[in-house]
Amino acid sequence: MTTTDRAWAGTAELRAGIDALPFLADLADGTLEPTAFRAYLEQDALYLAGYAKALALLAARAPDPAAGAFWASSAHTAAVVETSLHADLLELLGGGPRAEEPSPTCRAYVSYLVATAATEPYAVACAAVLPCFWVYAHTGARLAPAARAVPDHPYLRWVTTYDDPGFQESARRARELTDAAATPDLEPAMLRSFAVATAYERDFWSSVPRQSGGSAGTSDGSSTA
Repeated sequence: MTTTDRAWAGTAELRAGIDALPFLADLADGTLEPTAFRAYLEQDALYLAGYAKALALLAARAPDPAAGAFWASSAHTAAVVETSLHADLLELLGGGPRAEEPSPTCRAYVSYLVATAATEPYAVACAAVLPCFWVYAHTGARLAPAARAVPDHPYLRWVTTYDDPGFQESARRARELTDAAATPDLEPAMLRSFAVATAYERDFWSSVPRQSGGSAGTSDGSSTA
């Protein structure tokens, strides 16, 4: 097993919690309240700005030009391409003012990623940014078949973005670079950073109310928000 194999296996319980989130079930079948999807998009747009900074820091620390180019390209995708998608979807939801302040969960996740990318060893930082690639690729591939079967699915564009072959390849490449950076002495810290970021992925989704005025919480009733 590679380091990322062990990271994935070690977060099985966390990822089962993600797969069981009612938010994602409602997103898959198209029944998620538009207000909830809007709240998610607004926070995710704020998250992407911070995530792009973490990726840019990683690009600057990469050990070779190919790795640096990948992380830099990924930073551009997060800052420009995905942010543009969110803006388009928000316009479809009626436009208007957007949230300008990150939620506690969003702020904590971004702070963790930026701090890790800036101060921890490069390999540990790779492991920290990897769940955003890998968990979204897994979720997109898992939700897309059900979403495509729903006529006029209101969120199909979002779901299929993360099932797209290009995004799936980016997740594979991020995993490859993380494994290339791994060393036996750094692996324990890499596994911890991967697990922390995966928990933030769960908490980010579970902190979004499913309905206007709803309460947020993880599948076991807890919340970091």
